[in-house]
Amino acid sequence: MDRNQKMKNTFRVQHWQKIALLLMLYDALMVNAAYFLALLVRHDFRYTAIDQIYIETWEKFAPIYALLCILIFMLLGLYRSIWRFASFNEFGKTLMASTLASALHVGITLAFYARMPISYYLVGAILQFAFVLGIRFSYRVFLALSSIIGKNTKDRIMLIGAGSAGQMILRDLNDEPGKGKVVCIIDDNSNKWGRYVDNVRVVGGRESILENVEKFKVNKIYLAIPSASMAERRDVLNICNETDCEIKNLPGMYQFVTGQLTASALKDVSIEDLLGRDPIKPDLTEVFEFIRGKTVMVTGGGGSIGSELCRQIAGHSPKRLIIFDIYENNAYDIQLELKDKYPKLDIVVLIGSVRDSRRIFQVCRDYRPQIIYHAAAHKHVPLMEDSPCEAIKNNPIGTYKTAYAAMLHGCERFVLISTDKAVNPTNIMGASKRLCEMIIQCFDAKIKAGKANEIPQFYMHRGEHAIEKNNADDLFSQVKTEFVAVRFGNVLGSNGSVVPVFKRQIERGGPVTVTHPDIIRYFMTVPEAVSLVLLAGTYAHGGEIFVLDMGSPVKIDTLARNLIRLSGLKPDVDIKIEYTGLRPGEKLYEEKLMAEEGLRRTENKLIHIGCPIPFDTETFLDNLDELNEIAYRNDESIRSYVERIVPTYHPTYNSQKVIPDPVLIEEEKSTERTDREAAMAT
Repeated sequence: MDRNQKMKNTFRVQHWQKIALLLMLYDALMVNAAYFLALLVRHDFRYTAIDQIYIETWEKFAPIYALLCILIFMLLGLYRSIWRFASFNEFGKTLMASTLASALHVGITLAFYARMPISYYLVGAILQFAFVLGIRFSYRVFLALSSIIGKNTKDRIMLIGAGSAGQMILRDLNDEPGKGKVVCIIDDNSNKWGRYVDNVRVVGGRESILENVEKFKVNKIYLAIPSASMAERRDVLNICNETDCEIKNLPGMYQFVTGQLTASALKDVSIEDLLGRDPIKPDLTEVFEFIRGKTVMVTGGGGSIGSELCRQIAGHSPKRLIIFDIYENNAYDIQLELKDKYPKLDIVVLIGSVRDSRRIFQVCRDYRPQIIYHAAAHKHVPLMEDSPCEAIKNNPIGTYKTAYAAMLHGCERFVLISTDKAVNPTNIMGASKRLCEMIIQCFDAKIKAGKANEIPQFYMHRGEHAIEKNNADDLFSQVKTEFVAVRFGNVLGSNGSVVPVFKRQIERGGPVTVTHPDIIRYFMTVPEAVSLVLLAGTYAHGGEIFVLDMGSPVKIDTLARNLIRLSGLKPDVDIKIEYTGLRPGEKLYEEKLMAEEGLRRTENKLIHIGCPIPFDTETFLDNLDELNEIAYRNDESIRSYVERIVPTYHPTYNSQKVIPDPVLIEEEKSTERTDREAAMAT
C-alpha cells in the first residue's frame, strides 16, 4: 500500500463519526429549542407576550450555549456510545451532562446577561434532558416496537435458565426482533416460578418442558445454564430431545464472565453434550514444565491424536518438535498450522514408517528426541481383520523398532498410546495393541534389571546387520529410558470414529447403520485423550499402563438416535436405523482393565495405573522374534500364533491362509537341491 493510500485511509471518516456529527448538530439545535419552548410555556405560547429582554438574552447566549453543551457532551463520552445497546450507564451519563449544562446556563445568564424567569430554567432543563435522551434511546424503542409488531411471525423460543446468563440472552433477543421471541422460561428454582423476567414468565422446572413446548408452540429451545455440570446438562437435553425443537446451548462460562454473552454465542448442541460426563481438566503445569526446553517427537503426528499432541506441545516451549508420519498430507497440514501459530518454534516434519528400522534409527540418531509420544498405529478393527499381518507389522513390530531406536539414542520417556480394545481382545487389532503394551513392559523390565543389551534388535532388510553389541557395553549401560502406556476408549471426532460416520449417513438421508442394538462403548474427547497422554509422560516411573476412568459407557444405538434428533429429524421416521450385525472381531462392550490387573490412583482421581501382569520376558522376546518372521511371510494363520503369545486374546474370526514368500520358496528349493546333491554324492 503506497503512502497516499495510507493517508487516505487515515483521514477516512468512519460511520460512527458521521453519526456523531449529526448528533452534535441535533444537540446544538435542541438544547436552545428547549429553552425557547420554556419561554413560550411561561407566556402561554404567546410570542408577543414575551418581554424583549428575554428574547435578546436567549438570542445572544444561544450560540455560546450550543458550543458549551457540545463540549460537555464530548467530555462525558455521549458521542462515542453505541446507542443501539444503550443501558442505565448511558442514561446516567446523559443526565449528568444535561444537569451540568443546565447549571452553567443558569450561572452564565445571571452573571453576564439578565435574570430569566425561574420556570424558564426549570422547564428548559427538563425539556433539554428529554430531547437529548430521546434521540439516543429512540432506536431501542423502535426495536422494541418492531418486536411487538412482528411477534407472531418470529421463532418462538423457550429459554432454560432464569439466572444472569438467561437475562443477558433475553435482553439480546429483545434488542434484535429478527432473532425470535422468548415466550417462556424454565428454571429448576421453584422460588422463581410464576414470576417474570423482562415480562416473560418463568413457567416451571425441567419436568414441565414438554408440557410448555406444546402450550406455547415453541420451536426453539435455548439453554443458558453455563454453571451446570455435564450430567445436569445431559438430563435437560435428553428431555429437550423428546421435542421437535431446534436446540442451542451456551458453550460455557467464558462469554458469561467476560460479558460477551449474546444469542449469537449459543452453539448447536453437540453429541458430546449428551455423554453425561464432566470433561477431565487435569493440572498440566508440571507436564509443560517437563516438556519445556526439550526435543519432543510425535510418531503419527498427522493423525487426530498425534496432531492434537503436537498442538498442545507446541504451545509450551519445547526446544524442538519433530512430527513423524508416513502420510504426507496430514503431516503437511499440521506443519502449516503450527508454523502459522508459532512462527519461532523449531518444527521438523519427517516422512517415514515406524516399520522401517533404518529410517527410525536415522531419525533418533540425528535428532536425539528426549520424549517420544508413539501415536502411529493401524487402528481400524474390520480392516485389520482382513489384513492381520499388516496389523502385526505396524503395531507391535513398529512399536518395538521405535522403542529400540529411542532406547539407544538417549530418549528419557517413551509413551505408547494404547486402547481399551487391548483388554481381552477378540480382534487382531486389539491383540496387536496388547502386544505393544507387553513390549513396553518388557523393555522396562530389562532396563531396570540392567540387561538392556539382551533385548534383540529386529532388522528385516536383507543384507542389513544389527549393531555390534560386543563393543557397545557403555552404550547399553547408559540406557535410562522410561517406557509407559496409556489406555483409553473411543475418541470423539477422531479419524474413523462413529460420530462423523453417522453424520454423513444423516446428511445422505439415511439409513444410519448400527452393528447391534446393545453394543456399548466408552467415549472421550480428543483434548482429554491428549491430556492423559501428556500426564503419563510426567507421572511415569516405567512399566505403567495408565487408564482413564471414562464414566459410564454409552449405547451406540442411543448415540445414533440422539444425533438424528439433534439434526432436527425423528429416528425411525425421517431417518431409519438399520442393524447390520457385529463385524469381524467386534465385541458388544469394551473393557478398560483386565481382571488380573489391579488399580492404583494417581493425583487425578479419574486417572489410574494398572499394575502390570507378569510374564516371562525371555519367552516373550523369543516368541516375538518368531512372530516378526511370520508377519513378514504374510502368513495369515498368524492369529493362532498371536493367541499363544497373548493369553487373553480369543479371536472370533479365524480365517487361515498363507501367502507364500517367493524368496523363501526359492531358498527352500535351493536347500532341497543341495541336500539331494549331497545325498547323491554320498
